Amino acid sequence: MAFAPMGPEASFFEVLDRHRASLLAELRRAGGEPPGGGTRLASRFEDSVGLQMVSHCTTRKIKSDSPKSVQKFALILKILSMIYKLVQSNTYATKRDIYYTDSQLFGNQTIVDNIISDISCMLKVPRRSLHILSTSKGLIAGNLRYIEEDGTKVNCTGRATAVAVPSNIQGIRNLITDAKFVLIVEKDATFQRLLDDNFCNKMSPCIMVTGKGVPDLNTRLLVKRLWATFHTPVFTLVDADPHGIEIMCIYKYGSMSMSFEAHNLTVPAVRWLGLLPSDLKRLNIPKDSLIPLTTRDQMKLDSILKRPYVTCQPFWRKEMEIMADSKMKAEIQALTFLSSDYLSRVYLPNKLRFGGWI
Repeated sequence: MAFAPMGPEASFFEVLDRHRASLLAELRRAGGEPPGGGTRLASRFEDSVGLQMVSHCTTRKIKSDSPKSVQKFALILKILSMIYKLVQSNTYATKRDIYYTDSQLFGNQTIVDNIISDISCMLKVPRRSLHILSTSKGLIAGNLRYIEEDGTKVNCTGRATAVAVPSNIQGIRNLITDAKFVLIVEKDATFQRLLDDNFCNKMSPCIMVTGKGVPDLNTRLLVKRLWATFHTPVFTLVDADPHGIEIMCIYKYGSMSMSFEAHNLTVPAVRWLGLLPSDLKRLNIPKDSLIPLTTRDQMKLDSILKRPYVTCQPFWRKEMEIMADSKMKAEIQALTFLSSDYLSRVYLPNKLRFGGWI
């Protein structure tokens, strides 16, 4: 018995397919035929769902009236109150973020880590349900299968949680996908929210990657490998601020520190999907959801505008000039003003369907 895929109907991807065709035509004109090394599938993979809970929790008694544990009790209440605010505002933080809210109070990072594990165990929920994320670099989700160097078979498809980016990108083999696009997500919190919203299945077939901020080497190598193998369109979803633009430029153009290896790391075909500064006005995002540019932001923006490759990107320049003129920036979470799931339900699907990238 055949089952219909969960993703959108074929007509949804018409603009994406034309975009890919134009990218391939550009490659052929430049003399770069798509290399082999992977298999594109015509059908989607089977789905599997599961949540993993912290497995090494221990049970302790903490009493508010005990001199030995009163401080620990107070710290637990402090972190519980922060978790409550995160859940209420539908935002995320890392353990490192929690520690730096009051480093003098907590004393050291290990104390925070242990308390968060205790809370997770006490409430019998995974840490992500507390809206507290891990800080390991590089995650991938979506329609992708491959074999790692040691023979381990990895299937990223249909999972409720993401797969860590392999430590040896060169060693992976037998990559298989039918993805229509690769979405690079700047921040882990946004990536996790898209996973929670079942974005990869709703937009199937697709691949989603995050480098959790400034990408590490393996995340960049993976994106490059996907592009070189499949020539699937690659899009970035970053905050509408100079830092987000900088991260996007690293994927597309590389970084100064790794410029000697740019040919192995950069993907010139990367397109800016969002969050565009012009989107803020178009969507009537209120000013109190925006953030004023700091002096450091303005210096970073001026620096990017002066880079030679920006002259080849007039639409990028125009967006950055909008930001500079308004002297405001915005995080992707500003879209929650419209609705809590606006990003995954409306913003991204419309951008992908109608070609809203630059």
